[in-house]
Amino acid sequence: MTSTPRILTLLAAGALALGLTACATAQPEPQGSVSLTPAPSSSAVADGGCASAEGVSVYINTGDLAGGESVDQAACIVTDEPLAAADALESLGVELEGTTEYGDQVICRVDGLPSASEPVGSTEDPAYVEACESMPAAFAYWSLWQKPAGGSWDYAQEGVSTLQLAPGDSIELLFTLDGAPASPDA
Repeated sequence: MTSTPRILTLLAAGALALGLTACATAQPEPQGSVSLTPAPSSSAVADGGCASAEGVSVYINTGDLAGGESVDQAACIVTDEPLAAADALESLGVELEGTTEYGDQVICRVDGLPSASEPVGSTEDPAYVEACESMPAAFAYWSLWQKPAGGSWDYAQEGVSTLQLAPGDSIELLFTLDGAPASPDA
């Protein structure tokens, strides 16, 4: 015969095991990372920006960042539906890292750039290495730009995790080093 305290102990252990199982499947996002959801399965990716309103154009410009490519990267996410900026970047395999203090509201690294161990290449502060703790230095930072269909480039008014794009829109992640480039090319 099993005593009441033993039954209660077994029930408590079972409840604890169920609770721990639920926690194990729903792990929190690490601080400073961007939570991305899969892009719609109906979208396709093509090299270069979109020719018209066939989709969303995505540009990544590393500027003069040490370790960056000297040429812009451009892609077209072919879709006829609105698309979250985070989904567009994820469909291209772009990895974003935010900051410890501001999370994904401030982009610190794009595909591992700037390096966490090497100087960014600034003439203003040649020894500066981005630590992604708070706001990046005013002379070395990523910015998110948006261009509506038929419009002109402007700083995005929302972060990458909330910015919605319509077919024909464009976004650009731009690294500005020592004041250049100040904005995307026209």
